[in-house]
Amino acid sequence: MGWYGERVVPRITSFALAEKRTGETRDRVCAGLTGQVLEIGFGSGINAAHYPAAVTEVLAVEPSDVAWGIAAPRVAASGSVVRRVGLDGQSLPLPDASADSALSTWTLCTIPDAGRALAEVRRVLKPGGTLRFVEHGRSPHAGVRRWQERLDPIQKRMAGGCHLSRPIDELVTGAGFTIDALSTYYAPKEPKPFAWFYEGVARKA
Repeated sequence: MGWYGERVVPRITSFALAEKRTGETRDRVCAGLTGQVLEIGFGSGINAAHYPAAVTEVLAVEPSDVAWGIAAPRVAASGSVVRRVGLDGQSLPLPDASADSALSTWTLCTIPDAGRALAEVRRVLKPGGTLRFVEHGRSPHAGVRRWQERLDPIQKRMAGGCHLSRPIDELVTGAGFTIDALSTYYAPKEPKPFAWFYEGVARKA
């Protein structure tokens, strides 16, 4: 990944997704989490302040040691039990049907094979378990989508492999989930190619 990807990108990401910009969204997405929660792309731990009381343990998957270090005081302040269990969402070192819930916030854009990661999340979830997510991705509007496709090569180089134009809903259903609820919208005050959000709940049948 190199020095920039290992040392700089995690800090940029933590700043870009800071609490003051994303807190209300995180509240909504985390609200229904229960029991043992698998969180892919734990990042710098911003979600830790939003876990509901029904969460008993968080199984955190995070490749960046820098992000994990930044997360430490947030995890300590939250009082939640958080355990780092893996580095790669595409290959989870967890048994089948072992987690009650799963969480992904602005993560699927950077995983090289997002479909494979989602299939792994589905494998680890118990039957009836839910994946709660918010992601940015492919806009339904042709003009914005063209800009996303133009910017994708630059975005991937500058933002740790981030893709702007992934069809998040199709990736989720393609991994075998049923989407129970989905909201799509442009995040306010953000450039549109970066700001088409998918926010929802998907269930393992």
